[in-house]
Amino acid sequence: MIIRHKTSVAAIVLMFVLSVAGYSFAGEKAEEAALGKDEAAVLLKDLAPDLKILEIRPAPLKGLWEIAVQSGERKGLLYLDSSKKYFFQGAIIDLTTKANLTQDRMSELNKIDVSMIPLDDALVMGDKEAKYKVIVFDDPD
Repeated sequence: MIIRHKTSVAAIVLMFVLSVAGYSFAGEKAEEAALGKDEAAVLLKDLAPDLKILEIRPAPLKGLWEIAVQSGERKGLLYLDSSKKYFFQGAIIDLTTKANLTQDRMSELNKIDVSMIPLDDALVMGDKEAKYKVIVFDDPD
């Protein structure tokens, strides 16, 4: 029983030392591991063949990549560890601020640039040059 305890303590100390040194637990330096769109597409193709990789950047959590993806019209976020063996979907919450970092990023990813909406056939009510505009969409069918 004492041997197990010493082994556990040694393992915890080793993991701490590696994390302080900037290593992921997979043994790679997270800063050195690069992940390109093509590689991410290959890694994820068996899970969802129609995924389009929009963007890859380091996640708020050290040792993870944030991968912005699109399937059809839906956008989403996936996270991949630096060893490139494990991925997950889910929310990353900052415990200090209680902010849902994943939801904040999803809002940014799905933001619509209203200046790109064609208004050539729009029915304009009020002043065309008004500072603020409200755009209402309707489906006549």
